[in-house]
Amino acid sequence: MWSWVLHRITGVAIFFFLLVHVLDSALLLVSPEVYDAVIGAYKTPLMGIGELGLVGAIVYHAFNGLRIILVDFMPGGTRHQKLMFWIVVGVWVVVMVPFAIVHLTNVFSH
Repeated sequence: MWSWVLHRITGVAIFFFLLVHVLDSALLLVSPEVYDAVIGAYKTPLMGIGELGLVGAIVYHAFNGLRIILVDFMPGGTRHQKLMFWIVVGVWVVVMVPFAIVHLTNVFSH
């Protein structure tokens, strides 16, 4: 159940990020000065932490999507779905820990 819930939450979060991204990119057509101001606001430590959350959501959503494909199409996949969920969590941690260290070092070093 947690896999299902997290997949939906990360999917909605990614959708809203993409919506905001398209809208702030459209500001370039309206006013380059306003666009520069918005982009400048994104260069704060709070937004750096938000970027970490976004990458975490994307990575989880991608790996869990692959798990769902395996459950649906691999013979006997449903019997192993719990193990595959924990594999997704493990791979997510292995990917996110080094990324978080590098990213947060960059965010807080400026």
